[in-house]
Amino acid sequence: MTFRNPSSAEIESLLRSARIIAVVGLSADAARPSHGVAAALQRFGYRVLPVNPGATTLLGERAVPDLDHLGEVLAPGEQVDIVDVFRRPEHVAAIVDDCIRLRLPALWLQDGVVDQAAAQRAQAAGIRVVMDRCIFRDRAALR
Repeated sequence: MTFRNPSSAEIESLLRSARIIAVVGLSADAARPSHGVAAALQRFGYRVLPVNPGATTLLGERAVPDLDHLGEVLAPGEQVDIVDVFRRPEHVAAIVDDCIRLRLPALWLQDGVVDQAAAQRAQAAGIRVVMDRCIFRDRAALR
């Protein structure tokens, strides 16, 4: 079985319903794509939670070292809607393990972040997965 991204309508629904996006690999360097995309997501109205073990605060939000620490920056009743990944493909399998264990609902793998087996494993666990697409470009295309 080959991995397939959700339909355009499903992606639109995900982006319209999401409120909180954890960005794994968010860089403090404003010249890096992760920084620009995360800043744009904030302008679209999302709360962006930086996941970067080397940072303390990024884009006005307290950074956490990994997905296990998201609870430290979420208020009671809040949940992450999408985990957006800016890491090399070899890191995706471990991120999927965390998403499955933490029961996170959606995983977005940015342009060039491709791991067919991990994406299929996440889908099989009930996680909505978008792979090899830019969340900024897809969100910007919505009216």
